[in-house]
Amino acid sequence: MTGKIIFIRLLSSIGKAFWFFSILLNSGFSFGQESEIVERYVGLDSLLNEKSFFGNHHTGFVLFDLDSQRVLYEKNSHLNFIPASTTKLLTFYATIIVLKDSLPVFRYVENNGEITLWGTGFPSWKYKDLPQPKILEFLGKYKSIKFSDANWKDEAFGYGWQWDDYYYSYSSEKSPFPVYGNFVTYSNQKRTPISNIPYFNKVSINRSKETKHVERSFHNNDFYFNPNTYTASRSELPFITSPEVFVKLAEVQINIPVGLSKDILPESHKVLRGGTLRPIWTEMLQESDNFLAEQLLLMVSDDRFLELNTERAIDFIQKTYLRDLPDKPQWVDGSGLSRHNLITPRSMITLLVKLEKALPRTQIMQLLPQGGVNGTLKNNYKAKSPYIFAKTGTISNNLSLIGYIKTDSGHVHAFAFMNNNYLNKSAEIRREMEKVMVYIKEKF
Repeated sequence: MTGKIIFIRLLSSIGKAFWFFSILLNSGFSFGQESEIVERYVGLDSLLNEKSFFGNHHTGFVLFDLDSQRVLYEKNSHLNFIPASTTKLLTFYATIIVLKDSLPVFRYVENNGEITLWGTGFPSWKYKDLPQPKILEFLGKYKSIKFSDANWKDEAFGYGWQWDDYYYSYSSEKSPFPVYGNFVTYSNQKRTPISNIPYFNKVSINRSKETKHVERSFHNNDFYFNPNTYTASRSELPFITSPEVFVKLAEVQINIPVGLSKDILPESHKVLRGGTLRPIWTEMLQESDNFLAEQLLLMVSDDRFLELNTERAIDFIQKTYLRDLPDKPQWVDGSGLSRHNLITPRSMITLLVKLEKALPRTQIMQLLPQGGVNGTLKNNYKAKSPYIFAKTGTISNNLSLIGYIKTDSGHVHAFAFMNNNYLNKSAEIRREMEKVMVYIKEKF
């Protein structure tokens, strides 16, 4: 009995309430076993407590045993954190539940050889190396094509996005039917910018601004460069979207004139479907693609309400499939670009548990970035075999990691590691986080 008393006092002294107290006290553990377990948790606490590196900023952490469904360790699990791109896990879950593994490309009606289209938010057309549905083959048989954005009930930018991100490709605008991911790429060919989109080939010269890249005006699609200082091999810039711009870009692809319509989507319409969501999930999660995340959330809205409205999609998911989270998130966009997003670490753990009920764990782990192998974790958490499978989230002064850790003992635990409001460089935060995760890998 003496060993058990010492065990309780040790746990009490580090100020933590571990869920395994009663299990150990009633399971006949020997004093030696108890001492080893105490040492394990005291060691973890020393890496995360207020006297550690993580004591000088807002840190939340949960380690969760998926087999026993018990919390092994927690710190500030009830506090809200800015999740940054780990918000994409909410979007991922929403698409699994609503869209499952199906891609609606657009909605349409036919009339005497004419077709009218309404976008679904489908993001892949001419974007990166994602599989392409047979849009051109399908539309080529019509003599007249019209496009309507009457189902668009959203804004091009998300709530709380930073205004000065407008010329970065990670902040492309949302739209009903994107082409090229809603950004243009200029390659430097003999100090002359050449566009991948002919519509944006015209680039003005501006010698008054010393810039290495092609840049875009704030209010319109005027692109410019300074030939005296232009050295960037590649410039990626979002363009301002509109129905008129879509029509111009679509006409080049389809080689058929496209007109504009304000027709409302009728109940009796058809849907062109194409491919699977998995390549999009992989790109969104591994490369943390903001554009795909935003468009996928619009597709959730399209599926449920036949309109494109991010706020309505989020409200629906929260009131139906996420109503049992420990703490209600403040969730405002699909990507995590907004600092208005807030969620607790323990709600993130519950989300991971929910994901496992919707999709096998092995598939989720394959879709997530793997430490030292791919995506946003390619250069971190390196080991002989991957042990971290997790979504990263980074914006200025905020860094989070949510996912799975595979320990040397063969256990797979879920974890949520969230850091906000630090003044250190992100690389330093990552190094210290890795020390914690290596300790768990070896000791748990």
